[in-house]
Amino acid sequence: MAFVPIRSPASIPGVILAFVAWAASAVPSAAVTMLRDADIEHGLTQLASGVLQASGLNPRRVRVLVIDDSSLNAFVVDNRAIYLHSGLILKVRDPATLQAVIAHEAAHIANGHIVRRLNNLRAARGMAGLGMALAVAAAAAGGGQAAGGIAVGTSSSALRSFLMHTRAEEASADRSALAYMRSAGADPRGMARLHELFHGQEVLNVSRQDPYMQSHPLTRDRIRAAQAYVAANGDAPAANPDADYWFARVQGKLSAFRRSPKWTMRRVEQERFTDVRAMRLAVAHHRQRDLSAALRGVDAAIAARPEDPFYFDLKGQILMEHRKWAEALAAYRTAQTLAPGNPQILAGFGRALLAAGHPRDALEVMEKARLRDGRDPRLLRDMSIAYARTGQTGMAAAVTAERYASQGRLEDAGIHARRAVALLPEGSAGWQRANDVLLASERYGKRKKR
Repeated sequence: MAFVPIRSPASIPGVILAFVAWAASAVPSAAVTMLRDADIEHGLTQLASGVLQASGLNPRRVRVLVIDDSSLNAFVVDNRAIYLHSGLILKVRDPATLQAVIAHEAAHIANGHIVRRLNNLRAARGMAGLGMALAVAAAAAGGGQAAGGIAVGTSSSALRSFLMHTRAEEASADRSALAYMRSAGADPRGMARLHELFHGQEVLNVSRQDPYMQSHPLTRDRIRAAQAYVAANGDAPAANPDADYWFARVQGKLSAFRRSPKWTMRRVEQERFTDVRAMRLAVAHHRQRDLSAALRGVDAAIAARPEDPFYFDLKGQILMEHRKWAEALAAYRTAQTLAPGNPQILAGFGRALLAAGHPRDALEVMEKARLRDGRDPRLLRDMSIAYARTGQTGMAAAVTAERYASQGRLEDAGIHARRAVALLPEGSAGWQRANDVLLASERYGKRKKR
């Protein structure tokens, strides 16, 4: 699991998430942290797949990603990603309620609400948010180069308007989401439970409301409509063991990393899935720096699911963080054999190869990871080290420039981009990427001087 901070309002994809989170929560913030974990994202995909398919969206194209934030919120900014706050994932008590959130956000995409708001932004010349909204779409797809060519900066009012759904949109999304859930075999009572979670918040001062309330206005009519749908459609669908399992795994791993090890250990015996219980204990012991106990836990999880790449990925992470390079490399090698197309597992394998002293092999693996997902600043950091160790100083500078740009440090990015442009063959792929960052840095510099 990795926590990826995106800090400054100058960042290319970073500014997008920083301002989006600010607008969604109505609280200015200097940083947003994406939580990237192959296991958690896979579990969310398993939970989301049915409702996404029912909505007409492709589960391979619409990612479900996690913002590391304890508040309760979820949002979409384009048609390629649904963002869930970690606090919301930890708060809900069953898979159907989490699927209701995903189905509702999918309905905003499928019903064209995002497209309409983009059109409204295009029509509103006074709103500075058009460039940002377009950059959102580029960055959410991992398109750092495309996002770099779009204007950086917007007003909070523009983004607040972009994220705020109307009551009519909310009612429409609810109706669609309930239909998606029924079609996917998910329990529509989850929608009623979701609304009940926020019931009563409308009477609170805005500063005390959960952000979800501010971007998803709730009414008693919506609660009654969800309850009426459940009543009109007979018995709940049969229990879904797969949904129960993946919900327990997502919530279990997230809580093991985000809550204290003592909290995990007090509650872990309540976990009914043997491998998830072992995984949660492994993470808790790892965070207490007890390597032997952590390895016993993760090995127990692997014994329960020997073909599961994500448990080998976790074992590799634990061993890497305890500086056991050779053992970590073996674990990551197994993980990537079991899941050769997963970008985060590939990035971990590349990191292990680099730590074990194989920079050229590491670069080959890291390039594959980057082609599949360019969102990870850790991957860019590791790539810059590998390029430097193999004598490719121009590429090391280019990748460093991209990493600084993704973190919002455009002045530092410009320094490294200028160096890369001078060292790399003009017109090469690396030169073009570095030149994109350099242009973005120069535009930012001019904007600051105004």
